[in-house]
Amino acid sequence: MKIVVLDGYTENPGDLSWDELGKLGELTVYDRTSLTDEEEIIQRIGNAEIVYTNKTPITKKVMDACPNMKFISLLSTGYNVVDYGYAKEKGIPVTNVPSYGTASVSQFSIALLLEICHHIGHHNASVHAGSWANCIDWCYWDYPLIELEGKTIGIIGFGRIGQAEGRIAKALGMNVLAYDLYPNDSGKMIAEYVDLDTLYARSDVITLHCNLTPENTGMINKDSIAKMKNSVILINNARGQLINEQDVADALNAGKIAAAGLDVVYTEPIKADNPLLHAKNCIITPHISWAPKESRQRIMDCAVANAKAFIQGEPINVVNK
Repeated sequence: MKIVVLDGYTENPGDLSWDELGKLGELTVYDRTSLTDEEEIIQRIGNAEIVYTNKTPITKKVMDACPNMKFISLLSTGYNVVDYGYAKEKGIPVTNVPSYGTASVSQFSIALLLEICHHIGHHNASVHAGSWANCIDWCYWDYPLIELEGKTIGIIGFGRIGQAEGRIAKALGMNVLAYDLYPNDSGKMIAEYVDLDTLYARSDVITLHCNLTPENTGMINKDSIAKMKNSVILINNARGQLINEQDVADALNAGKIAAAGLDVVYTEPIKADNPLLHAKNCIITPHISWAPKESRQRIMDCAVANAKAFIQGEPINVVNK
């Protein structure tokens, strides 16, 4: 079988191996493929039977132009870049990687929170710039320092990642509230399930770990922010579209939101005119919660398993059954 990886660099910039996938067929790996040039996408897929993509779109036109394509696999959990409905019509299974980043994403969420509490990066830079050496006191801090023990964290979306973060928060001595459409027994052992308005009103820290749906797009907006405590801390490393960026920027600049830690934004890569870039007390990282080597290795392992299962006639992790 011919196998093509359209945009493999983000998954494997050189510290992993494609060898196991290469054992399954004639493998071609492209670091990057145009996100907009369908002719380039079609040319690179050619007569391949198995196609892997991360962010490169596979549209109806692409599928029609590549009739040999029999299987599409995502190097991610999200699969909206593939016209999976049309793929179903054509009998092409589309698979994803359903669970790989629980540990890394929950860890990163807490890392954003701890950075807001202590501004470690800033204080490290200030020491190297000479501020401590020139200080008349034996220590200094340039931002208020925050202790988390006894404070309340509200986690919106209490699945695998949300519950993993809840366990870390409990270890820090925090009270944990959770909102989820489907409360379960494992969640009840970690958190108190509450409705959204209660979570907004009681939380010192609010973190987002829910899937993006039409119903929750822009759920963090001026109306929901008004229900929150003054000086709440907001963390989002789920999906950028969950927040109204202008409303959050306005709340940061007004001090209603004390600080935000964001690993995702509405449009990625971030646009130069994004209002969050100039908002007060806003930490933004370039969508890297998922990216530790250990996490990416799990993606690779699942991607290979998806192809093996398809070749054996029993595809797994199919999103368009």
